[in-house]
Amino acid sequence: MKKILIAGIGAGALVAFGAVAPATASEQNAMLSVLHGIPDTPVDVYVNDELTLDDFQPGDLAGPLELPAGTYSVVLAAPDSTDASEPVLGPIDLPLEAGGNYTAVAHLDADGAPTANLFTNDVSDIAAGEGRLTVRHVAAAPPVDILAGGEAVISNLANPDEQTLNLPAGTVEASVAATGTTDPVLGPAPVDVAEGTLTIVYAWGSLEDENLDLAVQTISGMHSSPDGVPAGSAGLVATNAPEQQFGIWATAGLAILAAIALAAAAARKAVTAKAER
Repeated sequence: MKKILIAGIGAGALVAFGAVAPATASEQNAMLSVLHGIPDTPVDVYVNDELTLDDFQPGDLAGPLELPAGTYSVVLAAPDSTDASEPVLGPIDLPLEAGGNYTAVAHLDADGAPTANLFTNDVSDIAAGEGRLTVRHVAAAPPVDILAGGEAVISNLANPDEQTLNLPAGTVEASVAATGTTDPVLGPAPVDVAEGTLTIVYAWGSLEDENLDLAVQTISGMHSSPDGVPAGSAGLVATNAPEQQFGIWATAGLAILAAIALAAAAARKAVTAKAER
């Protein structure tokens, strides 16, 4: 069945990963996107007891919806359910403040149990010539460090934490290591940063069940004046053109996702080696 948005909840559309969403709502409203990150579990989504998303599939990102500020009760129920009385997850209260920009994520906790979190997206102004990268760990997998120039710029990132960096537009050489180490398990690899844009990379799924995956959400419109874009490290101008963002950030997200898996494998080997001594 097609996904539907009930008119009483608000007008909106499904957004493909990497598509550009507006940064801000009106002063009285909030912007809300919803990511389904529980593997192998299609659901119907009820908001305030109204069917809002029908047959919502794992990996799908819905929104953004512009909604009046307030608290919304959300229930995930089995597909084709007639009401919200038998939830798969919930009810979950989502408090949305006027002018805020949010992403609600249904996902697995570190131990693999279904849970949900409401993240506030940082859509404050970005200095001219810079972009913003947020990494969110919502997978049943262990923590990792993200390195730049051999130094940890994001440390011990664990489920359900996030880290945000403002970076010069252009190319950053990044690598990923098991938490507490500096030996890369992946990279270094070039990561492009789009000017005036927030890119959010989600690692979701389960390492143990071998269904780790990624989602990329892009929010534009945080340019500061002047609205110029300096050349990147390779002498190329960075871009925030919508049609180019998916390829750029899918690559970055895949690198982070693969690193989580590799770091976990390294940690497990270390534990096994100690046990055998």
